[in-house]
Amino acid sequence: MPLEILLVLVVGGLAGITLLLHLTGRSRRRRMTPDEARSEWIRHFPDDEIIDVTLANDGHSALVRTGVGAGLLWSLGADTVARHLLDFDWIEHPVGFEVQFHEFGTPRAIIRLDETERRHWQHLMDPE
Repeated sequence: MPLEILLVLVVGGLAGITLLLHLTGRSRRRRMTPDEARSEWIRHFPDDEIIDVTLANDGHSALVRTGVGAGLLWSLGADTVARHLLDFDWIEHPVGFEVQFHEFGTPRAIIRLDETERRHWQHLMDPE
């Protein structure tokens, strides 16, 4: 098969899959309830004992306090990502704050919070 035809088939196939996922709603960011955030955290860290879950007003992220410390759960498309807040930097951002993790697999997360939420989350994330 000529390379030009193969290239068109591959590009067309990838575009078709992307369009299909978008039209079926699989590219939308997931909104969570407190119970869903709790179950998603347990999915990522089954051995953790959850003390408290603070959900952002937009429903796309949650601050989870566990027996080993605080953790962050956020939506990444239809799935979620969870990380313990052990080695990170907290940076002000126009829409909330940015958490920069010191690990290659998860370099950063931007959490959208209003001013009241921002102060509350900062207080909860403080290790003292």
